[in-house]
Amino acid sequence: MSSKDSYYTWHLSLRVDRPVEGCTLRSHGYMYGKKLDERDVDKPVPPHSKLCKEAPPQHEFSYRWFRGPEEEFCAFEKCPRRTSFSPHDWSMHALGGSGCSLQCVSVQSSLYKSTFCNSNCFVQAWKTQYTARDAPQSRKSHTNTPLHKKNSLGVDSCNDDDASTGSIGAGSVNGSSSNNPAPSTPTPKGSVGVYHSSLSYNDFGASNHESELNGKSSGWVEISRDQVYVPCAEDVGRKLKLEVGSYSTETGELLMHRVVKTDLVLSRAPDPVKRNLVTAKTGGPRGGDRFRIVTYNILAEIYATQQQYPYCDFWALSWDYRFHNILREIVDACPDVVCMQEVQADHYETHLYNALSDAGFEGVYKQKTRASMGLAGKVDGCALFWRRNKFHLVESYSIEFNELAQRQATQVLGMNPRSEECISYLNRLSKDNVAQLVVLELAQPSLATRSNREQINQVCIANTHLYSNKDFPDVKLWQTWQLLQELETFVLSRGTNLPLMITGDFNSTPDTAVYDLLSRQAVHPGHPDVNMNNSDDSSPNILPDAMSITHSFQLGSVYNTVMGEEPNATNFTVNFKGVLDYMWYSAQNLRPLSSAPIPDESVLMKHGEALPSTQYSSDHIMLISDMQIMVGSRPPP
Repeated sequence: MSSKDSYYTWHLSLRVDRPVEGCTLRSHGYMYGKKLDERDVDKPVPPHSKLCKEAPPQHEFSYRWFRGPEEEFCAFEKCPRRTSFSPHDWSMHALGGSGCSLQCVSVQSSLYKSTFCNSNCFVQAWKTQYTARDAPQSRKSHTNTPLHKKNSLGVDSCNDDDASTGSIGAGSVNGSSSNNPAPSTPTPKGSVGVYHSSLSYNDFGASNHESELNGKSSGWVEISRDQVYVPCAEDVGRKLKLEVGSYSTETGELLMHRVVKTDLVLSRAPDPVKRNLVTAKTGGPRGGDRFRIVTYNILAEIYATQQQYPYCDFWALSWDYRFHNILREIVDACPDVVCMQEVQADHYETHLYNALSDAGFEGVYKQKTRASMGLAGKVDGCALFWRRNKFHLVESYSIEFNELAQRQATQVLGMNPRSEECISYLNRLSKDNVAQLVVLELAQPSLATRSNREQINQVCIANTHLYSNKDFPDVKLWQTWQLLQELETFVLSRGTNLPLMITGDFNSTPDTAVYDLLSRQAVHPGHPDVNMNNSDDSSPNILPDAMSITHSFQLGSVYNTVMGEEPNATNFTVNFKGVLDYMWYSAQNLRPLSSAPIPDESVLMKHGEALPSTQYSSDHIMLISDMQIMVGSRPPP
């Protein structure tokens, strides 16, 4: 090749997530080019790439989805996965952590060419195998290797027909790539299989495979030509294939194509575990209207990473899978008020609001103060919903703790905004956390009676998510104190008898100053959380004197009141198990009637090492409680 010529490698990347019934399956594909240095022109071209004299032109994609034939995925007769395609049975936890299927290649064994879903099934089946008398002579070289591992897609790595496909011009049969630039051949869209230039055996687009894609052999049937596909019941237990072609937007010619095969389609996750409510033992005067409230940190997609939760399958961490589980769990609880944390902004718009609106709810959203993480909408926040036939919205406000910090520094403490003291103060406190505040009015309140002349028809609900870093207990205490100050001003300005509930993820265990402040109206001066500056001179003192950190509400913890103690955990991961979520209520005009106990550890770990899992799609556990407005109640003197 002439050194004066410029050459580019074209690459077509394509990935498809694990398909699950009812969950939107998206193709992750893109095409890009790399200009080659003169020293790299004669080097082999990587798979799924081709060499060209120009950069890739503007292009668009075509898509074709195919449903595969029925297959036997495990030859061990007692394997539950022979008849079940539940996500619980096909998770890493159920498969023993391997996530890799196996095939017996010992020609002397009766299990020759049998496929097993994991090593345990192979070991169990091997106990019943016997030596075949007539072993083919041409295959005796395999007799010392009874087992062959399959690749990450769950297929035998030496079976090219099951491997992920290459792109047009990917290379030769032996794996090396041709350095001759691929010719340009106009091809009708949706007819990728008729294009045979520079195809190799490793390219799934080879002519012997084209008939298979068109359903002429092996039972593959075309099912869609959309970019996304939602697997249905008919797909469960079968594999899917996606064929993607990249076409020039100007000429319509086929530039590159790839075909990938998915793993088998799983059935939708079983219904959530039923959580029965326990009735409170404490009695009291007859109450008025009742409502059910839940609070739930649903784990935003931006935090649901394999690095953070390596024990959970990648596909089970995907939002498309988790959304359906979370929605069913919430709807199954039959709440009247739903408080959620870690709600991603784009998912509120595209998923949660529409789904809960269809279920009879109305809602408001407040995202954290910070900018999105890369793309628009990739920032979490709080969402608060109420059942339309139960409540009407009277007022709605939001609180930004960053704004409160600015006001506290300049207006209350009189700091110079440009001073190092103020900058250090704000750097410590500006963590972007927010809170929501709504006043809801009963749509059909109980009628007033002779003994109930002061019927209460409204309730105030606050929903928040405090800072998560365990090394900043002073910040969490400051946020709690400021939230209570704001609520005091708000509630007292609307009459002293407005019932109040404060729910959310407080990121604070019961031994913290945050819990003490909420439950006891004050904090002990000797508590470590109010003496942070004594141990670290580099941290500014953001808290006032401990005697000033107070509030006037008489608050009770719902779970502590009903159960007699806080749960063992509301956040259940490998690295942390403890209580972080609470529902607080104003004791003078509200009382908890019941609450749903947190499932036992054996239940939480049934389908995973910890949360999230295929069954529980967040690392937090939803809190559920029935509340009652106490009639005829008067504020304390």
